[in-house]
Amino acid sequence: MTLVPLPAFADNYIWMLQDGRNAIVVDPGDAQPVFDALERGNLQLAAILVTHHHADHTGGVAALHEATGAPVFGPARERIPEPYARLAHGDHAEVLGLRFEVIDVPGHTAGHIAYFLPADPRNAAAGDLVPLIFCGDTLFSGGCGRLFEGTPAQMLASLDALAALPGNTRVCCTHEYTLANLRFARAVEPGNADLAQYMMQCEALRARGEPTLPSQLSTERLINPFLRSREATVSRAVHAHAGLSAQAAETEVFAALRQWKNDFR
Repeated sequence: MTLVPLPAFADNYIWMLQDGRNAIVVDPGDAQPVFDALERGNLQLAAILVTHHHADHTGGVAALHEATGAPVFGPARERIPEPYARLAHGDHAEVLGLRFEVIDVPGHTAGHIAYFLPADPRNAAAGDLVPLIFCGDTLFSGGCGRLFEGTPAQMLASLDALAALPGNTRVCCTHEYTLANLRFARAVEPGNADLAQYMMQCEALRARGEPTLPSQLSTERLINPFLRSREATVSRAVHAHAGLSAQAAETEVFAALRQWKNDFR
């Protein structure tokens, strides 16, 4: 099983898992990159996984389903192109011998879900790819999604759920936002040596025209301010930037951190 990021639009990735014969795609906002990859590899589309309803993640779903008949899996609490199997926390999607665990991760949207593929004997077909998480726009490398529909408390809880996954989990988010996120992270934690080293690695990848993704969860725990909002260095920086009181709750700190990122240039 091979994991392939298919570039789409200006900075999206449509993730494809393929075994040389069949493929699964995640968040196909545009059908054409998927059709092209299927043709190049002489692949059959076996399933479409969707994390949330935004058009840059769902725009190609209908065309792909109509052309291939591939079943669609998506969030139970959001509206995406019909027909699709509605999934919520604790459900599973089983495709090509792989068993994806569904995790509710609201915040970016109200019903956002993620698909976790654990290192489990039932997922032997994935080879050394597991564990991995398709997290849509909830967790980015060095950042997190904007709060369009959810609350800071929801997003913090969602990120906590993702951060609790095994450290070697491959983080398959859907936008190449890494360098912009890391510039903000450096403003929050200028003394973070792990962050400085990771930024150099990512700059080198982008200079070669290569994606920075997938990231790894153990790395994100060291460099991502949104997974580190309770760390003293991050909390102090947010308090100073936003003028928070010493008694500010952790959700207030997280909300102020997210607002700082919204305004950061």
